[in-house]
Amino acid sequence: MTLLTPDVDERTDARTSVRPDTPWVAVVWDDPVNLMSYVTYVFQQHFGFPRAKAERLMRQVNDEGRAIVATGPREAMEAHVEAMHGYGLQASVDRAPAP
Repeated sequence: MTLLTPDVDERTDARTSVRPDTPWVAVVWDDPVNLMSYVTYVFQQHFGFPRAKAERLMRQVNDEGRAIVATGPREAMEAHVEAMHGYGLQASVDRAPAP
């Protein structure tokens, strides 16, 4: 009986695989529809941010076009993004930037 061995692509480097503990971020994007005061309100209501932090993040969204509003496990970030969509804000999940 002959045993067959699977072909292995030796170019694959296991060290480049995605780490399961890689943090994720929830990103809120600028849009032409929502008022800055409303975005501040959403950040305060959903994330519980103090007014000053909510306003700083809102200004970042307005000035830079986006702001990272939360960091954590992917499932939690997906829940935040879904909530932002429920408020009518544009948001997405992305990998956290490298430190």
